[in-house]
Amino acid sequence: MNHVMLDLETMGQGNNAAIVAIGAVFFEPTTGEIGASFYQKVGLESAAKYGEIDPNTVLWWLKQSDEARAEITSNDTMDLQYAIDDFSAWVGQIERVNSRVVWGNGASFDNVILGHAFKAVGYEKPWRYWNDRDVRTVVELGRTLKGFDPKRDMPFTGTAHNALDDAIHQAKYVSAIYKALAN
Repeated sequence: MNHVMLDLETMGQGNNAAIVAIGAVFFEPTTGEIGASFYQKVGLESAAKYGEIDPNTVLWWLKQSDEARAEITSNDTMDLQYAIDDFSAWVGQIERVNSRVVWGNGASFDNVILGHAFKAVGYEKPWRYWNDRDVRTVVELGRTLKGFDPKRDMPFTGTAHNALDDAIHQAKYVSAIYKALAN
């Protein structure tokens, strides 16, 4: 598998938002197969050192479920630099950098924010810009061309706003839309 579904939990909305969790899975969009996963929580102090915190996003987090808030406030976090290093090693399982296709939910969100974080800690982003993919565009195609709305038509498993659970869900519905478009 050379497709990676990425989901971030952040404390902001801009391209340099403070990252508090990184979730990702390998997946094959044409079959729906889900592969190995990555999940790491980032300490808020470290997140703030490398990214911006937006008060409106913090207020939004305060309104989320106890389970979602617990994920970003637990003690088992690490410095963003180490989380970035771990993610880079994990995605490096796809040996050829030009083959790594990274999906994010929004053309200007997950991939852009993680790319900014790589730069902020002094690392090179481990995928090429031409292999960025946008979940929201595929969702719009599914809605418009096939009447398929994943928010309505696919049940969510896990905790909403847990980066890994969200990444798995996104991979599943991108694959479902791929299959619908192929038929």
